Amino acid sequence: MALSSCVEEEKFETAAGDRLTFSVDTLRMDTVIAGTNSVTRRFAIYNNNSDGVSITNIAFLNGITSGFSVIVDGSYVDGNLATSIDCRSKDSLLAYVQITPPESNQDDKVLHEATLVFTLANGAQQSVVLSAYSQDVIWMRDVHVQTDMQLSAQRPYVIKDSLTIEEGCTLTLEAGVRLMFASNAHMRVEGRLIANGTREKPVVLRGDRMDYMFENQPYDRISEQWQGVFITDKSYGNSLNYCDIHSGAYGILCESVSSESEKLRLENCVIHNVSGTALESYNAKIFAGNTQVSNAGGYCVCLYGGDNEFVHCTIAQFYPFSGMRGPALYYTNYKDKTNYHLTNAAFYNCIITGYSDDEIFGDRMEGYGAGAFNYYFQNCLLNTVEVVDEDLINNVWDKKSNKVSRAGNFPHFNLDALSYDFHLDSLSVAVGAGDPSVTQSYYPLDRDGKRRLVDGKSDAGCYEY
Repeated sequence: MALSSCVEEEKFETAAGDRLTFSVDTLRMDTVIAGTNSVTRRFAIYNNNSDGVSITNIAFLNGITSGFSVIVDGSYVDGNLATSIDCRSKDSLLAYVQITPPESNQDDKVLHEATLVFTLANGAQQSVVLSAYSQDVIWMRDVHVQTDMQLSAQRPYVIKDSLTIEEGCTLTLEAGVRLMFASNAHMRVEGRLIANGTREKPVVLRGDRMDYMFENQPYDRISEQWQGVFITDKSYGNSLNYCDIHSGAYGILCESVSSESEKLRLENCVIHNVSGTALESYNAKIFAGNTQVSNAGGYCVCLYGGDNEFVHCTIAQFYPFSGMRGPALYYTNYKDKTNYHLTNAAFYNCIITGYSDDEIFGDRMEGYGAGAFNYYFQNCLLNTVEVVDEDLINNVWDKKSNKVSRAGNFPHFNLDALSYDFHLDSLSVAVGAGDPSVTQSYYPLDRDGKRRLVDGKSDAGCYEY
C-alpha cells in the first residue's frame, strides 16, 4: 500500500502586493553610556499574507549603522544575506537590536539613528528606524580624594568601585553634578562632603543603569542599584543642599563619637527608595530642613542617640518592595549593649506617616546607666497612636477617620510606574498645620521655592499645598 502526504508545501512566491508588518515603526532604545553595550531590545516582523514571504536582503540604509547591530531570525545583518529569510503565512520573526555607541567627547546626549531596510522577493522595500541616545561620562575607578577637589556638572561621573574622601579633604559638588554608581560602589566620607545643588540643578547620586526594567519602570526607580553614602566618625561639617540621593541599598549612614559638632546638614534634599535605611545616625548632630526622606525597606529615619533637629521635613514610608519595612521614624538611646545619649530628637512642622497604623517608634532603655532620651514634636502630622504628652505640642493625627489619610495625603502617586510625588492633597490635615513663626524663621519658601505664608498659614512637610 502506498502512502502520500495530503499537506501542501507552503509557497514563498511573494506576490507583488505582499508586504510585512512590523511591531514598531521606530525602535527607541534607552539612553546608553557611550563606549558600553546597551541591553538587547527586539521587535517583531509579521506576515499577515495568505502565502509565505521571502526576505532577500536586510541592510542599513547607505551602510550607516550608527553603532547598531541587528540579528534577524538568527542571521547577523551585514548588508548581504547569505540566504533568504522565509516567513510563513500568519507567522512572525524576531529582530534583536543592540547598540554600542562610540564616545563623542560631548557633554550633552547624542542622538544615534539608523534605518534598517528589508528587501522582499517581489522587490518591495520596507524599513524600521532604530533610535538611541548616548551619554559621554567621566569614569572614576577607586578614586581617593587626597586634596580639596571640586567636581563640575560638565557630564555625569560613573563610579565603578568606590569614591573615598580622605580625612582633612573636602569634595565639593557643584550644581547639576550627577554621580552614577555601579551596583557595588559607594561613597565613603572621612573628610567633608559639600553639595551645592539648586532647585533647577540638583546634585544627584544614583545608580548607573539608564535602561528600563519594564516599559514604564526605569531601573532608576528600583532600589539597591548602588550602595550609599557612608560618613565615618572622622567626618564633620558635611552640608548638602538640593541633593537627590535615591535607589541605593541605603541612603546616608553617619557614625560619630560626639554630637557636639554638626555632622550633617541636609537642606532641600531628597533621600528616596532604598532597600535598607534611608537616614541612619549614631550619636551624631544632624539638622534636616525642607527635606524629603521616603520609602525605605528599613527605616526612613533611624536615630541612635545624638542631637537631631528636623524642620519642615516629609518623612514618609510607602516602600513598595517589602511588607517587612520598618516604621518611618525610629529613635532610641541604645543599641545592643551600647548606650547612645539621645540629647535631642526634635521635629517641627514635619509630616511623619506611611502605610501602617503606627509609623513612629521611640525605643527607650531605662534604669541605671541609661542614656538621655529627649524627643519633641510640634505642629506635625503624625501617624501614630494619639497620646497626651508634654513633648507633643499642637500636632495633628493621621487618622483613618480624616477625609484623607496616609497615602491619601499624597494624591499624585503612580504605583504602576513606581512614581511617588509627596505634594499634598487639599483635604490633608497637614495643610495649615504648621507653626507660621517656625516657617518664617527657617523656611518661608518650600522645597519648590513656593511662598508658604501667602494666606498667613503654613503647611507641615517640605511641600506647601
